Amino acid sequence: MNGPTTGPQPGTREVPAPHTEVELAALIGLLTGHRSRIRSVAVGHGRDGSSRAAAQAFTAAWQALGKDVLAVVDWPEHAASWLRPARRLTAQTPDAWVLAGAPAGVAPLLRRLRRSTDWDPARTVGFASLGTPRLVELARADTVHGLRGASRDGGTWDLRRGWATHYLPAVAADAQR
Repeated sequence: MNGPTTGPQPGTREVPAPHTEVELAALIGLLTGHRSRIRSVAVGHGRDGSSRAAAQAFTAAWQALGKDVLAVVDWPEHAASWLRPARRLTAQTPDAWVLAGAPAGVAPLLRRLRRSTDWDPARTVGFASLGTPRLVELARADTVHGLRGASRDGGTWDLRRGWATHYLPAVAADAQR
């Protein structure tokens, strides 16, 4: 499902909605699914309260599974280059990356990650706020190709070839069969 690209008015700050428990469970499911060998992650988040809370909830849930969080990195919505947080996110070579934040703050970080590190969008998952055409527009399709994540309703999404595609939660998909 794709929609028109809309965003905040100039001069206003984008703040993601608080994460949901089913969203968190779906995000963990993406990383622990069938034949997954993901053990270590680096977690990145914007500095707003919702993004910080989502990152903290993910970190606690991941560690409760006996898995490793190599770094938790935050970044400002506006910065000169985003090189420092990009390097901190990739420094310890995690198996995957987990991101929480508003598209306007995450997009420049993703461009820096793609340009200056060995970051791979296909090894990256994000919370619901990032599964939008707006992130594709702001970061560019080639930068986010392969990024996937969880929706607020427990479904999932992925960004491929410039499209944001959303999938129903497993329970809802089973009910439609």
